[in-house]
Amino acid sequence: MTENTAASTPPGVRPPARLVLEDGTVLVGRGFGAAADHVGELVFNTSMTGYQEILTDPSYRGQTVLLTQPHIGNYGVSSEDEESARLWLSGLVVREACTRASNFRSGMELSDYLTQHGVPGIEGIDTRMLTRRVRTHGEQRVLITRDMTASDAELVARVQSAPKVADVDHVLDVTTRAPFEWTRGYESAISPPPPFAAPAGQKRPRIVAYDFGAKRNILRSLAACGLDVLVVPATTSAAEVLAQKPDGVFLSNGPGDPAICRYAIESAKVLVQRLPVFGICLGHQILGHVFGGRTYKMKFGHHGGNQPVIDLTTGKVEITSQNHSYAVDPKSLPDAVVVTHKNLNDDTVEGLQHKELPVFSVQYHPEAAPGPHDALYLFRRFVDLLHGTKC
Repeated sequence: MTENTAASTPPGVRPPARLVLEDGTVLVGRGFGAAADHVGELVFNTSMTGYQEILTDPSYRGQTVLLTQPHIGNYGVSSEDEESARLWLSGLVVREACTRASNFRSGMELSDYLTQHGVPGIEGIDTRMLTRRVRTHGEQRVLITRDMTASDAELVARVQSAPKVADVDHVLDVTTRAPFEWTRGYESAISPPPPFAAPAGQKRPRIVAYDFGAKRNILRSLAACGLDVLVVPATTSAAEVLAQKPDGVFLSNGPGDPAICRYAIESAKVLVQRLPVFGICLGHQILGHVFGGRTYKMKFGHHGGNQPVIDLTTGKVEITSQNHSYAVDPKSLPDAVVVTHKNLNDDTVEGLQHKELPVFSVQYHPEAAPGPHDALYLFRRFVDLLHGTKC
């Protein structure tokens, strides 16, 4: 079926484009960004700002992002806001893409930014209807195309034959190719506040950070806390990490199904027995597998900067930034692992801690890029753990 949800297209402004879902739905809108055809898994993000951080988050590799905020691009693009060196998503869906930014920091328009990185966008789509469809029927594959000659049936068949996100190990595509030192903390006057100021004269613990698709603001946060950070590829063995004689290990966020990342799970099994470990997002899910748990695909995941989470150890509620389509099954966890945080919307697991080992993790993003700063305390918790204070 074809649903024309585009407003009238001003002559010569933006070309017609189609959004094709694997369930047979075809929507007509206007194309912007790159004139490219990519199939991705459609997810919606409820953040009202922070679209550039979302676009450059490696965790979105293999996914097409639908932004529920109706007006996108009004403050343009700034290099200070990038979470990685490129865009990873398969496409961008918005109600209205601004044609002219109004912001003294902007160095580029949104459409040009997408074009530069080969990412297609479509506007003029009923994003409210599409969001409700994802919530009702779950995440599904989608194509954005400016091909207006192929039949709807041909395009639907193309989407249905494309690989699913779970069929591909996306971590291997986003991880660094070689180890490198990360030394930069918060450098801009408009950066969020550092998690806390490291005491003067205190020893700087050295950690190894696994890059499964690490966002820059996580690395900034770790460095700002007074840590020396060595970032290593996702396939780095436990023996290679231990050879660096680190004080601790960090497991980053990343895209795709955690169960595919057997190399990371096997390395982490060794490291949790030897060192303090902190995991975020995919790193949290990997630790779930390390301790014998299971993960499962959620119907439509959590993507946005407004997810309420309760810290069961303190009773405090924090509003958090999240981006994940998988969750840890609490029934699969052994008695030695405690659920420390839960999502107040659906009761899913948001944090874990081992009863005996110095290991903990959270499903959400405490680095807040984009998002609130409620959970910055978790970096302090990791530093205290490295200094021998119980988390």
